[in-house]
Amino acid sequence: MKWYLSNIYKREKKMKKWYGGTLILALATILALRYGLMNTQPKKQSARDFFRNHPTKNSHSSSNESLESKVARASEPGRPHLINVEGLSDLIAPNNITKRESEALLLWSHMHLLLSRSDFLPETIQGVKEASIAWGDLLSVIKSEKTIKVGNGNNSKHEVCPSSVSSPAKISPTGGIVLEIPCGLVEDSSITLVGIPNGEQGGFRIELLGSQAFGEPNPPIILHYNVSLPGDNMSDESFIVQNTWTNEQKWGKEERCPAHLSASSYKVDGLVLCNERVLRSTRAENISMHHDSGDTSLTNISTGQTHESANFPFIEGNLFTATLWIGLEGFHMTVNGRHETSFEYREKLEPCTVNQVKVAGGLDLLSSLAKGLPVSEDHDFVNSEHLGAPPIPKRRLLMLVGVFSTGNNFKRRMALRRTWMQYEAVRSGDVAVRFFIGFDKNAQVNLELWREVEAYGDIQLMPFVDYYSLITLKTIAICMFGTKILPAKYIMKTDDDAFVRIDEVLSGVKSRPATGLLYGLISFDSSPHRDKDSKWHISEEEWPNATYPPWAHGPGYVISRDIAKFIVQGHQNRSLKLFKLEDVAMGIWIEQFSKGGKEVQYINEERFYNSGCEYNYILAHYQSPRLVLCLWEKLQKQFEPTCCD
Repeated sequence: MKWYLSNIYKREKKMKKWYGGTLILALATILALRYGLMNTQPKKQSARDFFRNHPTKNSHSSSNESLESKVARASEPGRPHLINVEGLSDLIAPNNITKRESEALLLWSHMHLLLSRSDFLPETIQGVKEASIAWGDLLSVIKSEKTIKVGNGNNSKHEVCPSSVSSPAKISPTGGIVLEIPCGLVEDSSITLVGIPNGEQGGFRIELLGSQAFGEPNPPIILHYNVSLPGDNMSDESFIVQNTWTNEQKWGKEERCPAHLSASSYKVDGLVLCNERVLRSTRAENISMHHDSGDTSLTNISTGQTHESANFPFIEGNLFTATLWIGLEGFHMTVNGRHETSFEYREKLEPCTVNQVKVAGGLDLLSSLAKGLPVSEDHDFVNSEHLGAPPIPKRRLLMLVGVFSTGNNFKRRMALRRTWMQYEAVRSGDVAVRFFIGFDKNAQVNLELWREVEAYGDIQLMPFVDYYSLITLKTIAICMFGTKILPAKYIMKTDDDAFVRIDEVLSGVKSRPATGLLYGLISFDSSPHRDKDSKWHISEEEWPNATYPPWAHGPGYVISRDIAKFIVQGHQNRSLKLFKLEDVAMGIWIEQFSKGGKEVQYINEERFYNSGCEYNYILAHYQSPRLVLCLWEKLQKQFEPTCCD
């Protein structure tokens, strides 16, 4: 019996060992298979490949969604998910650039998720794609320049962006491209044409052409200026039509001058759209014979004077000098010294994108000249140690100032470096100033911008092309920079045509609460623009409410660190909404901040002037480089904040 029980015990012991070994072997096999499946990819996945391998049914076009997005969207159906954006994975900092160059790209990795949101702002997809192409082109030029330098042992740099260009000695009688504009146009640039209408083809056309995007059959027309002349048929009226054209939208809404008794009071840079006058045709004279009233005489909107005879600026056989100059808000045409027409810039068709001037039709063009063009200084002859970004101490900054700028605004940035960026608080490192700039469509502008990066170290290059609809992304980028890269107690946003008295701004914030602060010129009662032709048009889908929450005007405002941190986190987890008007967007986000139980201090400072300059200003807006230098000189010599003419 003992022997029997002993055998049973031994057999059970063996069985337990066998089952235990089998279980261990099975678990090991499962783990090995799982590990193998997780590591069977042939190569390391890029972000782009990862998104491609996780498709979503709700993505735009061929966009794909990450696993993280699926989880977030499943738990919170209303929250935006992530999509694949073409070209975004190409926007990374290479290893073979200098430390200063790499510092200009510090935000790129932080912004990838922001640019991958399914609720992206208009032009995000296009802006990123074009930026990836521009970045690839720029890297190729940088590499070739470095090769030339090594081979020649010197700097072979030539003038990329001249201040003026003129037509060749002999102009083709058929017109065509008469001027090449190397680096776009900026405020106060001008194009002057001297010619004689010859009566052929019913008139002539002047066109400003933009950069032709990759894959597009034709370049956009930034301004189409069509002059129609009656020729032999004197019953027809002369008129001017202005318009734009793009591959995507085709022809826009035309603006005609004279405007057939529907003259608008709308002004561009303070000038009317059309210098109206009566063109007395035979038909008009016949009408006037049957009407004793003076209804056929229109008022010259610009001067208030009445013209009783034809006064059209372009006449067959008569020499004219026409100057198209670039304003803050639009194009303005003067003919023989008199203002004739104005045309407001349209979205995505800004003057900085112009690279050619074309003339066609019945015009004998005698000469053409473009001047006041954007030109960067020769950085080799500039004291970059004095004008460049000073070293930043290890301690937290008192304030970060983020300045919105665009690629070819070279003169504006240099004016700021020579003036209010010389305040002691900036030079000591208590306050840091950085320019936030997107890529330009013009390769030459990007090259000059890169040289500026190397010279001054105060530029943060954005991973998208500068479109007006994307400026909100710059606001978020400033918040990222002031919380993650150069942590600051306060974060200020301003523009490159603003003069900021840094000492007064610091005095203002030091006497205010250090948390929950919005400091600037605050609008407490404003409504969305529902007019579709408005630059600031907002649809009911974008903002259904009748009014906006309080917001500070964009030329300059300050927020505290806790608000900036809330904004960064809110866009990282996609709980905050993107909104294309950056200053209003800040107000919307701050309202969300307050709904979390945080108190907000709205400090209205009326000396932040959002349009022009007034005595005792803290911030003056719409200041040209000349005015910025003048304001600084007055502060240094007269110790008084007086404005310049």
